[in-house]
Amino acid sequence: MPLPPLKGDPIRVLVRRDLGVHLAQTSIPWRTIWLDRQVLVDRGDFERILIHEIFHFAWVRLSNEARWEWESVLASEFRRRIRGELGWSAECRKLKLTSRDISRRTVAWRMYVCESFCDSAARIYSGLRRHEEFTLAPTAVKRRREYLKRIVATNGVRL
Repeated sequence: MPLPPLKGDPIRVLVRRDLGVHLAQTSIPWRTIWLDRQVLVDRGDFERILIHEIFHFAWVRLSNEARWEWESVLASEFRRRIRGELGWSAECRKLKLTSRDISRRTVAWRMYVCESFCDSAARIYSGLRRHEEFTLAPTAVKRRREYLKRIVATNGVRL
């Protein structure tokens, strides 16, 4: 079996016929994104889903400080009982969380934080303003946009 590509090598994007229930999958070590053909059908899905997957590469390269800052934004939303999300991948995880998950920084919490970061980036950078998966309150979207843009401006988007 060949060795995985090196950090900094191009990210490969492959379109497949059927990825099952998921419309995309990403392998960080193999620097590959697989997209289901269905994302080419619905307007805006290709951009939204591709940007989400690309930001998984950015997430793993962020500093701990930047990740913790993002966590604090989400923890604040959770304490204020703000409902909704900016994508299904974050929303399905958010609905299962408890206060205990946040205080103990469980795997479930950390997975939600990552998915929320990627979904938020997809909402902000895809150019889409409306989508059935965008259920987060506009004030929370604005706050996330400010934090995300500052994190990106400070750290860049290293893939």
